[in-house]
Amino acid sequence: MPQRTPLFEAHIASHARMVDFGGWEMPINYGSQIEEHHAVRQAAGMFDVSHMTVVDVRGSQARIFLSYLLANDVAKLKTPGRALYSCMLNEQGGILDDLITYFLDESFFRVVVNAATHDKDMAWISSQARAFDVEISERPELAMIAVQGPTARQAVLALLPDTEAGTAARMKPFNAGQFGDKFIARTGYTGEDGFEISLPAGSATIFWDRLLATGVAPCGLGARDTLRLEAGMNLYGQDMDESVTPLESGLGWTVALQDERAFVGKDALLEQRASGVEHKLTGLVLQGRGVLRPGQAITTDDGEGVTTSGSFSPTLQKAIAFARIPKSAGGICQVDIRGKLLDCKIVRPPFARNGGVCEGVI
Repeated sequence: MPQRTPLFEAHIASHARMVDFGGWEMPINYGSQIEEHHAVRQAAGMFDVSHMTVVDVRGSQARIFLSYLLANDVAKLKTPGRALYSCMLNEQGGILDDLITYFLDESFFRVVVNAATHDKDMAWISSQARAFDVEISERPELAMIAVQGPTARQAVLALLPDTEAGTAARMKPFNAGQFGDKFIARTGYTGEDGFEISLPAGSATIFWDRLLATGVAPCGLGARDTLRLEAGMNLYGQDMDESVTPLESGLGWTVALQDERAFVGKDALLEQRASGVEHKLTGLVLQGRGVLRPGQAITTDDGEGVTTSGSFSPTLQKAIAFARIPKSAGGICQVDIRGKLLDCKIVRPPFARNGGVCEGVI
């Protein structure tokens, strides 16, 4: 039986359509997925992300441990509250998961990992941690709400005490802090501004209802997927997994290879870079009518490829996709849609962010 988040009853009260997602009963939409998508691009929407796993890493070697565990370099985290996006790799350079790490102090970091990879992530993190003076603790008592959109921050700030609101208002992107019983991070997965808020499970429904009363739209997994696709953000299990490295997944910018630091998977990445990366993850925009979905075959002048994610884009009003194709491919390619080869423009994501279409994608 799927697990339920602390906000399950709130979803039912808002007439959500619930689905099994990675072993969790989650809302796919509350009526119109398109309207939810537009709410985030144009105003503010909120998502229940309590199925994700909050992991606290404490101990005298917390920074040293994460420096070894992650492909990105936690040495970049110098100011308390600063956040870092990174991949966690296996020895072959394959992506075990992508995650965000928050630096709170030299003996305390917080990591948020994906729900669908919980079991393997925790087993891997725990096994790697044995060689270091660290304590790994899950925080299942915390719920998480993501509030995203041009007016999202204002909606959240209006519900905080004045002293906390002032501090939160000055928070820069990819920073976080503790505000009473809430851990508030200026991060997200939609391409819009906003906050991701961890708070005690017992307080989640009250805060959700207060946001709802201010006009913040409840949004489900459907809108979350089209928003992140438009924003050029990978989905684990579709656009990347253990069979591919960050260098062929559009995530080379998250890998710190230039220093002497040793980390899991580094040797494999160095070898791949030296021998040449054969494929890239890029964007496609369908030039006519049709539907782009994962797993469709692609033909380019330089070889074959495949779509990894695909959907109709409410912002572009066109079908878009991520695709893994030969690195040298560009211009126009053909996608096999039900036996017909249809033209797609190869573009560099993102497709849409900050309320509108990005330059060069149409």
